[in-house]
Amino acid sequence: MRRAIIDLCPEGPGVSVRADGADGRSAATQRAVGGAAPPTAEAGAADQRVGGSLIGAADPSPFELINPYATPPLLLVCDHASRTIPAALAGLGLDRQALDRHIAWDIGAAPLTRALARRLEAAAVLAGYSRLVIDVNRQPGDPQSIVESSDGTVIPGNRALGIAELAVRAETFHWPYHHVVDQAFARLRRIGPEPVLVSVHTFTPCLGGAPRPWDVGILWNHDPRLAVPLIDLLRREPGLCVGDNEPYSGRELAYTLNLHAGAAGLPNAAIEVRQDHCATETGVARWAELLAGVLTRILRMPHLHRIAEF
Repeated sequence: MRRAIIDLCPEGPGVSVRADGADGRSAATQRAVGGAAPPTAEAGAADQRVGGSLIGAADPSPFELINPYATPPLLLVCDHASRTIPAALAGLGLDRQALDRHIAWDIGAAPLTRALARRLEAAAVLAGYSRLVIDVNRQPGDPQSIVESSDGTVIPGNRALGIAELAVRAETFHWPYHHVVDQAFARLRRIGPEPVLVSVHTFTPCLGGAPRPWDVGILWNHDPRLAVPLIDLLRREPGLCVGDNEPYSGRELAYTLNLHAGAAGLPNAAIEVRQDHCATETGVARWAELLAGVLTRILRMPHLHRIAEF
């Protein structure tokens, strides 16, 4: 199975490295390669769907790497950063209104992740395509990895996919992203104390007609070293409703965290901010300042940067 290849050397510190996954893009933007080779001009639709690339020359990267030379022992990841659908998938049969909804991405999560990376001078990896193309926070083959419907909306382009089509989606979008996460995390482990992994998400204020009262939720599985102080410090903020494994549970939905940190015995947690808090630049800035301050305090805890089993 093809994997992403990334060169962390050409640009220097503090840059954003993107992989466009196709030939013909400028040297200024191409500093890494992710996904499969692009289809030829003669390739038909079937070849683009099965056996060819789903990433064309005009499509963006399957991942974005920010601050590849960062030294703080922290990696930020954003699994649901984008609502982009590659041209070969024709919007999955959805209109723009559907792709603007929370079903396609975590609204506000990408700018929040970038703002945190700036404030903390930390490395970050953001997924480049919509969760409707493939959810990189699910194991490939999981029924929720490529959904046929979401929150009452049918996804025509995901219906009745064959094994080969599912495999191409995973090879093109899922594995390049996770390979870069793996490389970035491994680099931090080589250069300093054991790092922590923080996954940044946002959640819709209302799901299935039910309001969700939490301002922010911390999701975690078995390792409490990062999650418990996050919850404690956030609950000290006046007026904040902080969820402990709410609105989702890290014991059920933590593929990325478990794959890259949990399995290695390294601290990890997901931060879920309610989407109405990240709907404006002002809101993003406020939450980035709050979360960066809390994370800075936690990262100073010496017991955090160790391998441990739970």
